[in-house]
Amino acid sequence: MDKPFSDGLPVPQRYGAIIAIALGITMAVLDGAIANVALPTIARDLSASPAESIWVVNSYQIAIIVSLLSMSFLGDLFGYRRVYQCGLVLFCMTSLFCAISTSLPMLTVARVLQGFGGAALMSVNTALIRLIYPQRFLGRGMGINSFIVAVSSAAGPTVAAAILSVASWQWLFLINVPIGIVALFFALRYLPANQQKSQGQRFDIPSAVMNALTFGLLISAISGFSQGQSSTLILSELAALLVIGYFFIRRQLALPFPILPVDLLRIPIFSLSIGTSVCSFAAQMLAFVALPFFLQTTLGRSEVETGLLLTPWPLATMVMAPLAGYMIERFHAGLLGGIGLAVMAVGLFALAMLPHNPSDIDIVWRMILCGAGFGLFQSPNNHTIISSAPRHRSGGASGMLGTARLLGQSTGAALVALMFNMFHEYGTHASLILAGSFATLAAIVSSLRMSQPRVQA
Repeated sequence: MDKPFSDGLPVPQRYGAIIAIALGITMAVLDGAIANVALPTIARDLSASPAESIWVVNSYQIAIIVSLLSMSFLGDLFGYRRVYQCGLVLFCMTSLFCAISTSLPMLTVARVLQGFGGAALMSVNTALIRLIYPQRFLGRGMGINSFIVAVSSAAGPTVAAAILSVASWQWLFLINVPIGIVALFFALRYLPANQQKSQGQRFDIPSAVMNALTFGLLISAISGFSQGQSSTLILSELAALLVIGYFFIRRQLALPFPILPVDLLRIPIFSLSIGTSVCSFAAQMLAFVALPFFLQTTLGRSEVETGLLLTPWPLATMVMAPLAGYMIERFHAGLLGGIGLAVMAVGLFALAMLPHNPSDIDIVWRMILCGAGFGLFQSPNNHTIISSAPRHRSGGASGMLGTARLLGQSTGAALVALMFNMFHEYGTHASLILAGSFATLAAIVSSLRMSQPRVQA
């Protein structure tokens, strides 16, 4: 007789499944970061301008955001394992396509297709973790997943620099092929199947199109604002966003199984957790974009010193995320998130109030506060988002988790540009204060969850 669905996988199979998840998510997250480092080289090699080369990064991010919820719905419909395996195949093939691209338009198309593969991986990875881990250990699984994402994000520039020091930019993409093949082997062998879809559940193509247009216009407007595009273009995008978004939400409210999970957003602890996630990632990105300018321009540190001084943040997150995954088994996620985000806010405000000539220790302990606070929040928050949704809607919850992260990061990056335009030489200082304010707001929203009962996996 098969094990009950909530019991997770037995230990040998569980380890194999986690390797499949870890390798896939590492590739998807890394590829969002490593291309930034190689942009000057790619632009020069493909005879493109720096402004045009930005699309190597933007096309990947936009492809992910417009398809994430549709991919997660397909996971609910056809199985998370199948979507993840297809995502691995697509990611490997399109990575090869990126490597053999001979022009910027060709590379941009390849990056769009690679983004769809990345979306398939990101959309169902946390839903799969819910199947892989026993109910009582789900927090630990979320902690490991947060650890993998933190390591991948932090390692992106270092990995890119290491590859570029010994090989051409094409190897930034070619390296995915052997890794993806190993991940696919583990995914085919060890990933668990999920239960059948609910009666009457089907994929609604008009909803998928409107979802892509809504989020595509939103990210395009935010990116355009941060890059100083014309006000007319940005306002046109916002106007189209409001019209399409209105009809999109109306359609979702009328569907029994919507692509945008408005049914899940009616669950108070789920919607509060999504709101917490958006605010916290906006705070994180405000700091991540502003701090290099602050350290180099204001404090006069070198590029190498800046990199080293930024490192304690992701290191602290890496240490704290798995510990927080254990703590969720004993403490309410609202409490852990509230404390973690309050610590992060203290660290951000402390960075904003650094003395004129701070020592390295002055900067490092503030970075550790920010990273540890964020790590304490992230695993319990992800656990709550997934476990507060019904099992047959785990894909929708997983998709919303990724969407909230990307929306928060895009908003944070755009707000840094606004701070620079408004406050000029004080833009980095204003960005850090705004980041602390977002972290404070996130801490308050997280604490509101304590009025809700603890959710079970």
